[in-house]
Amino acid sequence: MARASDEPGHRIVVRLDRVLAARGMTLVELSEQAGVSVVNLSVLKNGRARAIRFSTLTAVCDALCCAPGDLLEVDSCEG
Repeated sequence: MARASDEPGHRIVVRLDRVLAARGMTLVELSEQAGVSVVNLSVLKNGRARAIRFSTLTAVCDALCCAPGDLLEVDSCEG
């Protein structure tokens, strides 16, 4: 599970790996199609991103033909 941050209050889980696998696409291919660097996509995919620009999210969604909700989830609430 790739989390955006382990800081309190952050429970966003990035599912880019699942969407890429479902599309049979690599990060390099996504980078070329979305115009986003492989390094930035890797940070996002591995849950190390602290933020994402809407323009980046839009480019990734366009390249993957998906919606933001396909890439991002909120981890279950505790308690």
